[in-house]
Amino acid sequence: MNTNKYISEVVKSIPSSGIRKFFDLVTNSKNIISLGVGEPDFVTPWKIRKEEIETLNRGNTTYTSNLGLLELRIAISCFLKKHYNLNYDPEKEIMVTIGASEAIDLALRALLNDGDEVLIPEPSYVSYAPCVILTRGVPVFIPTDEKNSFILTPDDLKSKITSKTKVLILPYPNNPTDAIMKKEELEEIADVIIENDLIVISDEIYSELIYKGKHVSIASLPGMKERTILTNGFSKAFAMTGWRLGYIAAEHEFIEAMNKIHQYTTICAPITAQYAAIKGIYECEEDIVKMRETYNQRRKFIVNGFREIGFDCFEPKGAFYIFPPIKKTGMTSQEFCKKLLKEEKVAVVPGNAFGPSCEGYIRVSYAYSIDKIAKALERIKHFAEKIL
Repeated sequence: MNTNKYISEVVKSIPSSGIRKFFDLVTNSKNIISLGVGEPDFVTPWKIRKEEIETLNRGNTTYTSNLGLLELRIAISCFLKKHYNLNYDPEKEIMVTIGASEAIDLALRALLNDGDEVLIPEPSYVSYAPCVILTRGVPVFIPTDEKNSFILTPDDLKSKITSKTKVLILPYPNNPTDAIMKKEELEEIADVIIENDLIVISDEIYSELIYKGKHVSIASLPGMKERTILTNGFSKAFAMTGWRLGYIAAEHEFIEAMNKIHQYTTICAPITAQYAAIKGIYECEEDIVKMRETYNQRRKFIVNGFREIGFDCFEPKGAFYIFPPIKKTGMTSQEFCKKLLKEEKVAVVPGNAFGPSCEGYIRVSYAYSIDKIAKALERIKHFAEKIL
């Protein structure tokens, strides 16, 4: 039976994740050092794990409200106010999702009609464009420049706006570049957004992993809260990747629209994870600080290591990646990564996984121990000596 003929043409048109492709190679191979996947190597803090155990012992195994536990939404509201000076009504303007990935998908599906254009700065996380395509929207890439620290400039934004443009995805702190946008830079693009009546989906999953200064949410700027759908989650800062817990903060009408989809597709996030996250927000701030300090040490170590090898790179400012150029090798990103994996057994991600304009770069995660990074750098140095 030719089952392929029954598959949606839209689904067929979407490539598999470039990150997962290399992740699968690693899981099926021996003696590989992987610096490919953006997953904290820390175990979820004990207070969070303990709370889930106690939740199970209490027999709390039911559905919750589609929007999530009110206690968790109150905790999220407090967190956003304390850290980013944002005011959201926990009863009407916050919903809990299955990770930040579902939050982005819900936002796009609630907003887009066939043919609506969505602006996506490059480099960017691999899921944005496929999610836009699945909603019958049209992804429009905005290349950013390393010379401008990979930030989105007003001119970059203006150059891609058309009569069909409806949404801007704002991915800062950025995966894969670790770029951030300061308040004054956000203010400049906010003027363009308001002038052109755009809606922003602000992916702030790395907001607690900034190494100089504090994260500023575009939703905190005048006139922007009502046109921003803020997505975030617990995977990165709280080391809760496998718990699959995220959230959305937005105007009530946006939340209502997204909840229509959420209630028919997932119903609610797991109740035990929700209770555990409450504990994390109120009692694990010190754990977040310690993890961030450790990432900062690794950040400095890996940047210095790559520069000593001969690969100069943009200094990461948020999240836990570096994005060094490898153009001087004469190889494509795919060729470089495949050769490095085959010859030195080190896995990194080719830059073109993050958009068409990202050829000639690789993404390297430093969400790994210093010892592991050091061993990988030794192998990369040996590889560089052969090809440079």
